[in-house]
Amino acid sequence: MGHKETIYEGILKGNMKAVEGATNAALAENVAAGELLNEAMIPAMAEVGRLFEANEYYVPEMLIAARAMKAGLALIRPALVQEDVKPLGKVVLGTVKGDLHDIGKNLVGIMVEGAGFEVIDLGVDVTPDNFVNTAKDKGADVIGLSALLTTTMPSMKTTVEALEEAGLKGKVRVVIGGAPVTQKYADEIGADGYARDAAAAATLIKRLLGR
Repeated sequence: MGHKETIYEGILKGNMKAVEGATNAALAENVAAGELLNEAMIPAMAEVGRLFEANEYYVPEMLIAARAMKAGLALIRPALVQEDVKPLGKVVLGTVKGDLHDIGKNLVGIMVEGAGFEVIDLGVDVTPDNFVNTAKDKGADVIGLSALLTTTMPSMKTTVEALEEAGLKGKVRVVIGGAPVTQKYADEIGADGYARDAAAAATLIKRLLGR
């Protein structure tokens, strides 16, 4: 089995040591970091997402796969900078103001990063202005809003309105998700999309940006 195949299989099985070993060996043999990212790591996380959607993988499997992927990514990141490999886009993520739940948001961050995007995670209890200002300062393509409480969902609407007031509506896409959130609510507040889970969020963001 070649290094790329070992990395791919290692991520799928959550075998961090195998991923690190194969990544180091590939880099030592001058395999391009961009090649390892685009031909092994991203496809592996895409397969993890597919298995999750198919109910063959669950949150624990997704987390150990992500841990293995991040270990490999940490090793190739300096080389990616040298090779000037650009991310597919920038995504600002956060749980909305008044809401301190972060498990769903963290899973989305894992899958979106695994799909090849740069993720700027603002954490929890994030104000609309913080989302908008960060998107503007970082040149983000997408804002991802998470809420687990029905009472905090109005902050999603306020964030969309703040984006509009800043003149960024249409330039920065807004994706929303969380247990009480629906496609109907996304349509009502003018969000660009709704994702029911982390794997769906990564797929939706790629589709919205035409990647």
